[in-house]
Amino acid sequence: MLVGIDSYSFHRYFGEIYDGGLQVDPGTRWDMLGDFVPYAVGLEVDEVALETIFYPVMDDGYCADLKAALDAAGLKRVIGWGHPDGLHTGKDETAFADMIRHIPRAEKVGAQIMRIVAGSMLYVHDDHAEMVKRSIAMLKRGIEVAEDHGVTLALENHIDFTSEEIVQILEGVGSEHLKVNFDTGNSLRLFEDPVQAARNVAPYCVATHTKDIVLRRFGPPEERFTSWPSAPAGEGLIDLLAIARVLDEAGFEGSLAIEMDLIAEPWVSLPEEENVRKGVEYLKGIRRQLEAEKGRA
Repeated sequence: MLVGIDSYSFHRYFGEIYDGGLQVDPGTRWDMLGDFVPYAVGLEVDEVALETIFYPVMDDGYCADLKAALDAAGLKRVIGWGHPDGLHTGKDETAFADMIRHIPRAEKVGAQIMRIVAGSMLYVHDDHAEMVKRSIAMLKRGIEVAEDHGVTLALENHIDFTSEEIVQILEGVGSEHLKVNFDTGNSLRLFEDPVQAARNVAPYCVATHTKDIVLRRFGPPEERFTSWPSAPAGEGLIDLLAIARVLDEAGFEGSLAIEMDLIAEPWVSLPEEENVRKGVEYLKGIRRQLEAEKGRA
Protein backbone atom coordinates (compact mmCIF):
# COMPACT_ATOMS: atom_id res chain seq x y z
CA MET A 1 0.00 0.00 0.00
CA LEU A 2 1.51 3.33 -1.11
CA VAL A 3 1.15 6.63 0.72
CA GLY A 4 0.86 9.95 -1.10
CA ILE A 5 -0.14 13.60 -0.96
CA ASP A 6 -2.52 15.52 -3.20
CA SER A 7 -1.27 19.05 -3.76
CA TYR A 8 -4.82 20.31 -3.20
CA SER A 9 -4.10 19.96 0.51
CA PHE A 10 -2.12 23.18 0.06
CA HIS A 11 -4.70 25.03 -2.03
CA ARG A 12 -4.41 28.15 0.15
CA TYR A 13 -0.65 28.19 -0.43
CA PHE A 14 -1.33 28.05 -4.16
CA GLY A 15 -3.64 31.06 -3.90
CA GLU A 16 -7.11 29.52 -3.70
CA ILE A 17 -8.91 30.94 -0.66
CA TYR A 18 -12.55 29.96 -0.20
CA ASP A 19 -14.79 33.00 -0.18
CA GLY A 20 -17.72 33.77 2.07
CA GLY A 21 -15.49 33.99 5.10
CA LEU A 22 -14.82 30.25 5.07
CA GLN A 23 -11.05 30.66 5.04
CA VAL A 24 -8.37 33.21 5.76
CA ASP A 25 -5.29 33.77 3.64
CA PRO A 26 -2.25 32.33 5.46
CA GLY A 27 0.00 34.68 3.51
CA THR A 28 2.15 31.79 2.25
CA ARG A 29 2.60 31.11 -1.45
CA TRP A 30 4.06 27.94 -2.92
CA ASP A 31 5.38 26.82 -6.28
CA MET A 32 4.69 23.22 -7.29
CA LEU A 33 8.29 22.50 -8.30
CA GLY A 34 10.11 24.67 -5.79
CA ASP A 35 8.01 24.01 -2.67
CA PHE A 36 5.48 21.19 -2.91
CA VAL A 37 7.75 18.56 -4.44
CA PRO A 38 10.59 19.10 -1.92
CA TYR A 39 8.04 18.93 0.91
CA ALA A 40 6.69 15.61 -0.39
CA VAL A 41 10.22 14.27 -0.83
CA GLY A 42 11.03 15.24 2.76
CA LEU A 43 8.07 13.23 4.06
CA GLU A 44 9.23 10.19 2.08
CA VAL A 45 5.90 9.53 0.40
CA ASP A 46 5.51 7.30 -2.64
CA GLU A 47 3.20 9.33 -4.87
CA VAL A 48 2.07 12.89 -5.47
CA ALA A 49 -1.05 14.23 -7.17
CA LEU A 50 -0.45 17.46 -9.06
CA GLU A 51 -3.46 19.74 -9.44
CA THR A 52 -3.15 21.29 -12.89
CA ILE A 53 -4.65 24.59 -11.72
CA PHE A 54 -1.63 25.07 -9.47
CA TYR A 55 1.22 24.90 -11.97
CA PRO A 56 1.76 26.09 -15.57
CA VAL A 57 0.57 22.87 -17.12
CA MET A 58 0.90 24.12 -20.70
CA ASP A 59 4.53 25.23 -20.22
CA ASP A 60 6.70 22.46 -21.69
CA GLY A 61 9.85 23.72 -19.99
CA TYR A 62 8.27 23.85 -16.54
CA CYS A 63 6.74 20.41 -17.01
CA ALA A 64 10.09 18.96 -18.09
CA ASP A 65 11.73 20.34 -14.96
CA LEU A 66 8.87 19.01 -12.82
CA LYS A 67 9.17 15.57 -14.41
CA ALA A 68 12.91 15.52 -13.85
CA ALA A 69 12.50 16.37 -10.17
CA LEU A 70 9.86 13.68 -9.69
CA ASP A 71 11.96 11.13 -11.57
CA ALA A 72 14.99 11.92 -9.43
CA ALA A 73 12.93 11.44 -6.28
CA GLY A 74 11.38 8.20 -7.54
CA LEU A 75 7.87 9.56 -6.97
CA LYS A 76 4.85 8.13 -8.76
CA ARG A 77 2.47 10.81 -9.94
CA VAL A 78 -1.10 11.63 -10.91
CA ILE A 79 -2.36 14.88 -12.40
CA GLY A 80 -5.73 16.34 -11.50
CA TRP A 81 -8.17 18.19 -13.76
CA GLY A 82 -11.63 19.61 -13.20
CA HIS A 83 -11.71 21.76 -10.10
CA PRO A 84 -14.23 22.96 -9.08
CA ASP A 85 -17.15 21.76 -11.25
CA GLY A 86 -15.61 19.58 -13.95
CA LEU A 87 -17.82 18.72 -16.89
CA HIS A 88 -20.92 20.16 -15.19
CA THR A 89 -22.45 16.67 -15.41
CA GLY A 90 -22.00 16.46 -19.15
CA LYS A 91 -23.48 19.86 -19.99
CA ASP A 92 -20.38 22.02 -20.56
CA GLU A 93 -18.71 21.68 -23.97
CA THR A 94 -16.08 24.28 -23.06
CA ALA A 95 -15.07 22.24 -20.02
CA PHE A 96 -15.03 19.10 -22.16
CA ALA A 97 -12.67 20.72 -24.64
CA ASP A 98 -10.43 21.81 -21.77
CA MET A 99 -10.31 18.27 -20.40
CA ILE A 100 -9.33 16.95 -23.82
CA ARG A 101 -6.62 19.60 -24.05
CA HIS A 102 -5.18 18.50 -20.72
CA ILE A 103 -4.97 14.76 -21.44
CA PRO A 104 -1.69 14.98 -23.43
CA ARG A 105 -0.17 17.03 -20.61
CA ALA A 106 -0.06 13.98 -18.33
CA GLU A 107 2.83 12.47 -20.24
CA LYS A 108 4.71 15.78 -20.03
CA VAL A 109 5.21 15.16 -16.30
CA GLY A 110 5.43 11.39 -16.60
CA ALA A 111 1.92 10.63 -15.34
CA GLN A 112 -0.28 7.84 -16.64
CA ILE A 113 -3.35 8.78 -14.59
CA MET A 114 -5.39 11.99 -14.81
CA ARG A 115 -8.04 12.50 -12.16
CA ILE A 116 -11.16 14.10 -13.61
CA VAL A 117 -14.37 15.55 -12.20
CA ALA A 118 -17.79 15.13 -13.78
CA GLY A 119 -19.64 17.59 -11.54
CA SER A 120 -19.81 19.00 -8.03
CA MET A 121 -22.21 19.60 -5.16
CA LEU A 122 -23.85 22.27 -7.34
CA TYR A 123 -25.72 19.40 -8.96
CA VAL A 124 -26.43 17.17 -5.98
CA HIS A 125 -30.19 17.87 -6.12
CA ASP A 126 -30.52 17.49 -9.91
CA ASP A 127 -31.96 14.44 -11.63
CA HIS A 128 -29.18 11.89 -11.08
CA ALA A 129 -30.37 9.52 -13.80
CA GLU A 130 -30.01 12.34 -16.33
CA MET A 131 -26.65 13.35 -14.85
CA VAL A 132 -25.35 9.81 -15.26
CA LYS A 133 -26.70 9.57 -18.82
CA ARG A 134 -25.11 12.89 -19.88
CA SER A 135 -21.79 12.06 -18.24
CA ILE A 136 -21.60 8.70 -19.99
CA ALA A 137 -22.30 10.30 -23.36
CA MET A 138 -19.67 13.00 -22.90
CA LEU A 139 -17.00 10.68 -21.54
CA LYS A 140 -17.57 8.21 -24.38
CA ARG A 141 -16.65 11.02 -26.75
CA GLY A 142 -13.45 11.77 -24.89
CA ILE A 143 -12.13 8.39 -23.87
CA GLU A 144 -10.49 7.70 -27.24
CA VAL A 145 -8.13 10.62 -26.66
CA ALA A 146 -7.08 9.10 -23.36
CA GLU A 147 -6.59 5.71 -25.02
CA ASP A 148 -4.48 7.27 -27.78
CA HIS A 149 -2.16 8.86 -25.20
CA GLY A 150 -2.00 5.87 -22.87
CA VAL A 151 -3.67 7.85 -20.09
CA THR A 152 -6.20 6.47 -17.63
CA LEU A 153 -8.89 8.92 -16.58
CA ALA A 154 -9.81 8.50 -12.91
CA LEU A 155 -13.31 9.78 -12.17
CA GLU A 156 -13.72 11.25 -8.69
CA ASN A 157 -16.86 11.10 -6.58
CA HIS A 158 -17.02 14.88 -6.13
CA ILE A 159 -20.13 15.36 -3.97
CA ASP A 160 -22.05 14.78 -7.20
CA PHE A 161 -22.41 11.04 -7.67
CA THR A 162 -22.67 8.15 -5.25
CA SER A 163 -20.26 5.25 -5.57
CA GLU A 164 -22.94 3.17 -7.29
CA GLU A 165 -23.55 5.97 -9.81
CA ILE A 166 -19.81 6.24 -10.45
CA VAL A 167 -19.81 2.52 -11.27
CA GLN A 168 -22.80 3.04 -13.59
CA ILE A 169 -20.84 5.70 -15.48
CA LEU A 170 -17.78 3.46 -15.81
CA GLU A 171 -19.81 0.51 -17.02
CA GLY A 172 -21.72 2.78 -19.41
CA VAL A 173 -18.50 4.08 -20.97
CA GLY A 174 -16.94 0.63 -21.03
CA SER A 175 -13.25 1.46 -21.34
CA GLU A 176 -10.22 0.24 -19.41
CA HIS A 177 -9.00 3.83 -19.63
CA LEU A 178 -11.76 5.11 -17.34
CA LYS A 179 -11.32 4.17 -13.68
CA VAL A 180 -11.99 5.72 -10.25
CA ASN A 181 -10.35 8.26 -7.96
CA PHE A 182 -12.10 7.41 -4.69
CA ASP A 183 -12.61 10.29 -2.25
CA THR A 184 -13.24 8.81 1.18
CA GLY A 185 -14.68 11.98 2.69
CA ASN A 186 -16.94 12.89 -0.20
CA SER A 187 -18.74 9.58 0.15
CA LEU A 188 -19.85 10.53 3.67
CA ARG A 189 -20.80 14.01 2.45
CA LEU A 190 -23.32 12.19 0.23
CA PHE A 191 -24.46 10.18 3.27
CA GLU A 192 -22.89 6.95 2.05
CA ASP A 193 -21.08 4.52 4.32
CA PRO A 194 -17.48 5.18 3.19
CA VAL A 195 -16.43 1.56 3.72
CA GLN A 196 -19.31 0.25 1.61
CA ALA A 197 -18.57 2.92 -1.00
CA ALA A 198 -14.99 1.65 -1.07
CA ARG A 199 -16.27 -1.89 -1.67
CA ASN A 200 -18.36 -0.63 -4.58
CA VAL A 201 -15.52 1.13 -6.37
CA ALA A 202 -12.54 -0.99 -5.28
CA PRO A 203 -12.41 -3.09 -8.49
CA TYR A 204 -12.03 0.13 -10.50
CA CYS A 205 -9.93 2.25 -8.14
CA VAL A 206 -6.55 3.55 -9.32
CA ALA A 207 -6.16 6.64 -7.10
CA THR A 208 -7.61 8.11 -3.93
CA HIS A 209 -8.26 11.28 -2.03
CA THR A 210 -7.79 9.86 1.44
CA LYS A 211 -9.75 12.47 3.32
CA ASP A 212 -10.90 12.41 6.93
CA ILE A 213 -13.79 14.67 7.96
CA VAL A 214 -15.73 15.71 11.03
CA LEU A 215 -19.25 17.05 11.51
CA ARG A 216 -19.15 20.74 12.37
CA ARG A 217 -20.92 21.50 15.62
CA PHE A 218 -24.47 22.70 14.97
CA GLY A 219 -23.87 22.39 11.22
CA PRO A 220 -26.76 21.06 9.13
CA PRO A 221 -25.50 17.85 7.42
CA GLU A 222 -27.30 18.68 4.18
CA GLU A 223 -24.83 21.50 3.58
CA ARG A 224 -22.57 18.69 2.30
CA PHE A 225 -19.33 20.69 2.48
CA THR A 226 -19.24 23.41 5.12
CA SER A 227 -20.81 21.09 7.71
CA TRP A 228 -18.29 18.33 6.98
CA PRO A 229 -14.84 19.97 7.11
CA SER A 230 -11.51 18.15 6.85
CA ALA A 231 -9.39 16.86 9.70
CA PRO A 232 -5.94 15.27 9.65
CA ALA A 233 -6.19 11.60 8.70
CA GLY A 234 -7.01 9.59 11.79
CA GLU A 235 -8.71 12.45 13.62
CA GLY A 236 -12.14 12.29 11.99
CA LEU A 237 -15.09 10.00 11.33
CA ILE A 238 -13.80 7.94 8.41
CA ASP A 239 -12.63 4.38 9.09
CA LEU A 240 -9.52 4.69 6.93
CA LEU A 241 -8.05 1.40 8.10
CA ALA A 242 -11.15 -0.50 6.99
CA ILE A 243 -11.09 1.30 3.64
CA ALA A 244 -7.41 0.50 3.19
CA ARG A 245 -8.16 -3.18 3.85
CA VAL A 246 -10.93 -3.16 1.23
CA LEU A 247 -8.69 -1.55 -1.38
CA ASP A 248 -5.76 -3.78 -0.56
CA GLU A 249 -7.86 -6.95 -0.87
CA ALA A 250 -9.01 -5.72 -4.30
CA GLY A 251 -5.40 -5.41 -5.49
CA PHE A 252 -5.26 -1.61 -5.41
CA GLU A 253 -1.83 -0.42 -6.61
CA GLY A 254 -2.18 3.33 -6.08
CA SER A 255 -1.67 5.39 -2.96
CA LEU A 256 -3.65 6.48 0.03
CA ALA A 257 -3.16 10.12 -0.90
CA ILE A 258 -3.86 12.74 1.74
CA GLU A 259 -6.27 15.48 0.64
CA MET A 260 -7.58 18.25 2.86
CA ASP A 261 -9.96 21.00 1.76
CA LEU A 262 -11.91 23.09 4.29
CA ILE A 263 -9.98 22.45 7.50
CA ALA A 264 -11.95 22.13 10.73
CA GLU A 265 -11.26 23.57 14.14
CA PRO A 266 -8.92 23.19 15.97
CA TRP A 267 -6.60 22.11 13.16
CA VAL A 268 -7.23 25.19 11.03
CA SER A 269 -4.93 27.15 13.33
CA LEU A 270 -2.02 24.86 12.44
CA PRO A 271 0.09 25.16 9.28
CA GLU A 272 -0.94 22.95 6.39
CA GLU A 273 2.47 21.25 6.58
CA GLU A 274 1.78 20.02 10.11
CA ASN A 275 -1.72 18.73 9.35
CA VAL A 276 -0.53 16.88 6.27
CA ARG A 277 2.48 15.46 8.10
CA LYS A 278 0.19 14.07 10.81
CA GLY A 279 -1.96 12.47 8.16
CA VAL A 280 0.98 10.94 6.32
CA GLU A 281 2.30 9.45 9.57
CA TYR A 282 -1.13 7.98 10.29
CA LEU A 283 -1.39 6.42 6.83
CA LYS A 284 2.10 4.98 7.11
CA GLY A 285 0.89 3.39 10.34
CA ILE A 286 -2.03 1.84 8.44
CA ARG A 287 0.43 0.46 5.91
CA ARG A 288 2.51 -1.10 8.67
CA GLN A 289 -0.60 -2.67 10.16
CA LEU A 290 -1.66 -4.15 6.83
CA GLU A 291 1.82 -5.57 6.33
CA ALA A 292 1.74 -7.07 9.81
CA GLU A 293 -1.67 -8.63 9.17
CA LYS A 294 -0.39 -10.20 5.96
CA GLY A 295 2.62 -11.52 7.82
CA ARG A 296 0.38 -13.27 10.33
CA ALA A 297 -1.89 -14.73 7.66
